[in-house]
Amino acid sequence: MSMSASHNSPKARHYDIVIVGGAMMGSSTAWFLTDNPDFDGSVLVVERDMSYANSSTAHTNSCIRQQFSNKLNVQISQFAADYITNIRSYMGNDDRVPELGIQSYGYMYLADNDEFAATLRQNITVQHEAGAVTRLMEPEEIAAEYPFYKVDDIILGSINTHNEGYWDGGTVFDWWRRQAGERGIEYIANEVVAMGTNAAGTKIETVTLGTGEHISCGQLVNASGPRAARTAAMAGIDIPIEPRKRFSYIFQAAEPLMRDLPLTIDPSGVHFRQDGPATYLAGGHSDYDPAVDYDDFDMDLDLWQDHIWPVIANRIPQFETIKVIREWAGHYAYNVFDHNAVLGPHDEVENFIFLNGFSGHGLQQSPAMGRAIAEYLTYGEYRSLDMTPFSYDRIRRNEKFAEKAII
Repeated sequence: MSMSASHNSPKARHYDIVIVGGAMMGSSTAWFLTDNPDFDGSVLVVERDMSYANSSTAHTNSCIRQQFSNKLNVQISQFAADYITNIRSYMGNDDRVPELGIQSYGYMYLADNDEFAATLRQNITVQHEAGAVTRLMEPEEIAAEYPFYKVDDIILGSINTHNEGYWDGGTVFDWWRRQAGERGIEYIANEVVAMGTNAAGTKIETVTLGTGEHISCGQLVNASGPRAARTAAMAGIDIPIEPRKRFSYIFQAAEPLMRDLPLTIDPSGVHFRQDGPATYLAGGHSDYDPAVDYDDFDMDLDLWQDHIWPVIANRIPQFETIKVIREWAGHYAYNVFDHNAVLGPHDEVENFIFLNGFSGHGLQQSPAMGRAIAEYLTYGEYRSLDMTPFSYDRIRRNEKFAEKAII
């Protein structure tokens, strides 16, 4: 979308809240603000590309799981599952909103060494405590239930087929934006290019837009995905979040499987799952995994042939003959510190609010994270789930809030 005057100019010069980034996280926050009867402020969402073509939201594989190593992350996805499967009631019983579900074919983690098998055993204890129904599977059980897998090298598997699988993230995103706009949230196609602080450097007072306007704000939310570090730097803040490239492929098989394929996390790190009635999706990255330029979405032309496809064909011999019909590269907003979100206020710049660093599981976390930030903006505290373990000051203290289950 071009930055025409009708789309890029803010209606006011002051907003109670400016949200930098209007994709999944920014729009979730905006919607949850409108859904909170105690919030009555003004909100401006600044999105640099209203097509969202290169956003992580557009490139997502749109999956959800409860198989995390951290109880809070399990609870976050459980709320997402409830939200997805009850979206119409959450959205005021608006009959325009479609009923959605989750294709719960599950995640299948495969361990080929004792260390990762021990991790799966540790994780399932955490997941069960949170109410998840994950189960461990011995190789013989996997072979009996999913006979297409080659399990000669596998020690243990872990799967949960309740509220784990694929969901329609795009539809949720569309309705968050639509309802937020109808309820008075202002979206503009523009870009925040600078920020001004008070003399002490403890508060953001203004943002400067790419079109030259200076906007004052009460609070600022960094919802800029893989560009989080660039946005934070405008406030003099350093954050360990990098854009890391991830590759996805849709393929057909000459001999399709006789049952749905769980989202399989191979010990190699390559993952693959059912995508449609006759198609499958695979994803992965190269062993060399550096930070990339914000605009680098070039494909690695050798990765499929040299790495992804051989792994798939080895794990599922029936996939020896497959054909790629679509492929793309997207970016993780990768938290190199501990692979977990950074959420809430900065410890010194008090009105700079983080909503960053989801390291590949942002889409499934967006309902709980948007709700949490809306609560913080309204009340100065979290009220539904205590999200303080995600706070920025853990980075300052060098105390990791680690998540082991990263794909």
